[in-house]
Amino acid sequence: MISEFLSKGIAVGSTNAEQTAEEQFLRFHLAPDLSAALPVQQMTEVVTVSTAKVVPIPHMPAWVIGVYNWRGEILWLVDLGYLLGGTPLYQQASSRSTYTAIVVHSSGQAVGRQQVGSQMAGRKMLGLAVNKVEDMEWFNPDLIQSPPESAVNPELVPFLRGYWLKPNGEIVVVLDGTSIIAGMPK
Repeated sequence: MISEFLSKGIAVGSTNAEQTAEEQFLRFHLAPDLSAALPVQQMTEVVTVSTAKVVPIPHMPAWVIGVYNWRGEILWLVDLGYLLGGTPLYQQASSRSTYTAIVVHSSGQAVGRQQVGSQMAGRKMLGLAVNKVEDMEWFNPDLIQSPPESAVNPELVPFLRGYWLKPNGEIVVVLDGTSIIAGMPK
């Protein structure tokens, strides 16, 4: 569960005084060479899902993997990298038997049966399948930069909060889970 990650989270390169200005993110890979992050407060859990337990749904966009029984609720699984214009997960690994999914939530109104997303206690839920989950990191939200429009894949724009440049030069794409849920087909 995400609470286990939270209890082990360590602020990278910050003091206790600086932590109040920082926000905790889960860093993961959309593809082997592309790091991204989501705010922890938009997440419920990271789960490993057997591909055999995912039910594909016909007539949906190609990036919709299907649905999964998560804690008695129907959880829609979306290939996040593919949704954002990247390589589909099934093309990244030759023998994938599981998906790593980040369960994100958003407060909202009731969700219809045909809408991509699940509802639990008044919150919309969605499983974002990713290549690999890395670790928890503290980022200062003031250091999240807006990328030049010409450098951004158009599929990424509605879900992009910005990017963060780490001290080692690595670029981490910062996404907004609420926007991803809001952008699902109705």
